Order: sequence, then C-alpha cells, then structure tokens
Amino acid sequence: MKVAIIGASGKAGHLIMEEALSRGIEVTAIVRNKEKITNPKVAVLEKDLFDLTFDDIKDEDIVVDAFNAPIGKEEMHQTSLAHLVDLLKGHEEIRLMVVGGAGSLYVDPAKTTRLMDTPDFPDAFLPTASNMGEGLKKLEQESALNWTYISPSAFFNPEGERTGEYQLGNDNLLANSAGESEISYADYALGFVDEMVNAKHLRERITLGMK
Repeated sequence: MKVAIIGASGKAGHLIMEEALSRGIEVTAIVRNKEKITNPKVAVLEKDLFDLTFDDIKDEDIVVDAFNAPIGKEEMHQTSLAHLVDLLKGHEEIRLMVVGGAGSLYVDPAKTTRLMDTPDFPDAFLPTASNMGEGLKKLEQESALNWTYISPSAFFNPEGERTGEYQLGNDNLLANSAGESEISYADYALGFVDEMVNAKHLRERITLGMK
C-alpha cells in the first residue's frame, strides 16, 4: 500500500506517518519544509498543498489530508479540502482520508445539535470548527470520490499516551463510561491507520474516542 500524507510534519500527520510505517506501509510525506521529515524510510515531496497536481499523487492508494489551517485563515480548511476534491474527483481508485474536527459531531440522538452549536463551545475554536464542518458537508455531496472523514473526540489530547485501544462511532460525539470525550493523538493515529488498512467506512464520517 502506498500512502501520501499531506501535513506529515504536524502533530496528527506525524503520528499517522509513524503508525503507517510501523505496519510496512510505503509513505510519502508532502510538506512545505522537507527538513522537518527526518525518518529515512519516508519519501518526501516538498510542495505546498495548493500547488499539488494529480501527477503528484496519481500513484498513491491513499491520500491523507492532515492539513491544519493557521489561526486567522481558518477558511483554508474549506479551500484546501476543495482543492484535493478537485484533484481526486473521478479517480475513485485513490482514497482520500481526512483528519477532521469534532465540532460537527452531534450531541443528541436525533442529530439536531452539533458540538459547535452548544453554549459552552469555546468561541476561539468556532472558526476552525465551522469551516471544517462546511468542508465535511461539501465532501458528503461528492459522488465521484472515495473518501473517509475521521473526527476526534471533543478533547484531542496531544500529550495523551498511546493506550492501544479506542472506541469507534459515526456522527455522534463519543464519551467513555466516566462521561469524558477524549482521544489522544497517538490512539487517534492507531484508529486512523486501522481504517486505512481495513477500509470499512468508505464515503462515511467516523469518530474515534478513548475507552
């Protein structure tokens, strides 16, 4: 299996890259600064996401979108995903897997209220959540694209340890028996690569949470 990871030098992208490599997957890191990728097992393409062409990714089985828009430019969560959709539309032999957001997950069984719509959702996170949510909405309308969108839980913990376990859901926010909605980056990477290998959720959004 050949996988290209956009944003492989970021927190989520790096751990997904390392998890994939540990399973013998052939990885190309697509980054703006090649010096940030030091693993000799990784092929590196130094290129901005918005400059990518289909020729850059035509030999991949999976393209991972782990792009993280800078503060103040959160609309890039929409424009970056739209660019990748344009490149891959009609090429269903290549799967697009997206590191998504938690804000668009529903908090009620009837799916009427999203996490970002709740009163306690932090204002600082709303630009990112709303733009990622719009990106997902447009992705769900694409019929000539093979995609999977993977949301973390409410607290996406960069310092959390790798427990080797997680629970999996669809459009509703997950919580453990203690009522906590959390997933470490390491366990998220584990679940992300499990889905990469098993391909059980094509054209679906799923979410990962700690047990």
